[in-house]
Amino acid sequence: IRDEESGYNKNLFCVPKRYEEDLERVFIPHGLILDRTERLARDIMQDMGSHHIVALCVLKGGYKFFADLLDHIKALNQNGDKSVPVTVDFVRIKGYC
Repeated sequence: IRDEESGYNKNLFCVPKRYEEDLERVFIPHGLILDRTERLARDIMQDMGSHHIVALCVLKGGYKFFADLLDHIKALNQNGDKSVPVTVDFVRIKGYC
């Protein structure tokens, strides 16, 4: 996203009431995030080849993205020419430096 990007008017989206006053504009629509997540899953599958994938999720904030990414990887595993083993684990971090 370029610095001069103005984003989208928040009225074009369904915004939870609790965020209406805090949100001015939407820079990245949810559909675009889902599309990029699917593309990331494809890139991971291509880069890993037939190697075992170890997926590590940092709780709590990353769970939704992690689950979406794994769903795409799972779909690629089921519908692709090859199946790659995937191990999933979670860590919880108390704070960020």
